[in-house]
Amino acid sequence: MPKLTVVNRAGEETTIEVEDGLTVMEAIRDNGFDELLALCGGCCSCATCHVHVDPAFKDKLPALDVDEDDLLDSSDHRDENSRLSCQIPLTSELDGMKVTIAEED
Repeated sequence: MPKLTVVNRAGEETTIEVEDGLTVMEAIRDNGFDELLALCGGCCSCATCHVHVDPAFKDKLPALDVDEDDLLDSSDHRDENSRLSCQIPLTSELDGMKVTIAEED
């Protein structure tokens, strides 16, 4: 089971174990991080699951598609490491990844 480190908006880090195949959004939501709203439930239609991914893992992520890119453009907090957590399936290749929950827009 891959491990994921989640940094909340207060800067507190928590490491969780995640079942293979779940998305980063599902892992964060299912582990009680209330800051990540994920209003659309993972349909890539709201951007309320915006996270900043550790740059060391950027090249291991699936490619950013047009819909995700458009939704991230609506955020005032987008940076080069921004992703929608619903679009990142967790695999053993991402074991140890760290994500920071983005500020709310």
